[in-house]
Amino acid sequence: MLYAYQICGHALGPLTPDQPLDSAVWIDLYRPLDRQVAQAEALGIEIPTLADMEEIEISNRLYRQGDAAYMTAVLPGRLPDGQSVAMPVTFILTQARLVTVRHHAPRPFETLPTRAERAAFGTQTPDRLFLSLIDEIVARLADLSEGASKVVDEVASGVFGGAARGRPAHLQTALERTGQQADLMSRVRLALLTIERILAFYSVGLDGHADAARLKAAVKAINRDIQALEVHADFLTSRVSLTVDTTLGMINLQQNNTVRILSVVAALFLPPTLIASIYGMNFQHMPELDWRWGYPLSLVAMLVTAVGVWLLLRWRRWL
Repeated sequence: MLYAYQICGHALGPLTPDQPLDSAVWIDLYRPLDRQVAQAEALGIEIPTLADMEEIEISNRLYRQGDAAYMTAVLPGRLPDGQSVAMPVTFILTQARLVTVRHHAPRPFETLPTRAERAAFGTQTPDRLFLSLIDEIVARLADLSEGASKVVDEVASGVFGGAARGRPAHLQTALERTGQQADLMSRVRLALLTIERILAFYSVGLDGHADAARLKAAVKAINRDIQALEVHADFLTSRVSLTVDTTLGMINLQQNNTVRILSVVAALFLPPTLIASIYGMNFQHMPELDWRWGYPLSLVAMLVTAVGVWLLLRWRRWL
């Protein structure tokens, strides 16, 4: 799909079908078809393929080609089937427009056009639009971190507060939810790292720009937010690790308690089993077999030994 936007005062408006594509200040290519790629390339911009975007070599993610700067970040988003993933998004910045290429749906690409008039750095030029989009992405990453923090708080409260005591299913659910948040935070951390790299690359090319002072100040402000989020992500990662360790510890305690109960039951039945085994032997001369009260006495002996073992375990505080 191809989304094209033009400047409408301090906001962004979609390009009408009768307007030429070269009048757009922002062209957003989402899972583009070949004809849509050809439309964008007709403007003199080479559109990278998904394979090119997924290359981990820095030369394939941060480079200049003519007057266009190609910058690729790995951002969390969703596929059409709703699956959460982290995939590369390429920002192609020229003097005339911003072109973005993506194959999944990070939310900031949907929210920025609707609130462009409130964007922190404006959308009047491609550079300001690029920084406003980056700022929107960082804000989204902050929301994801805050949401993960709330989930971890909820899970930790259930585990530490004893709500999961004696409930293996609850502990399994807690472990699964914590693992999901750990996966989410790893994607957020990767996004912050790649955004930091593209901002450093972008700043180098600002020398000689007419609006260099204000743009560098904007980059510095975004970098401060990124650094604060990185500290929060590290803190949250440590909390996730603590919650996982505690949950596993609770699971081990429950398993140990189950094994302890089984061991006690086995110990209780060990002496009666010994007595029954003795009188189950097939020797010819066993005088007790001829006793009139032999059978009741053996039952009483079994009961007495079982009770004796139970009292011993209680005295040793193993029960």
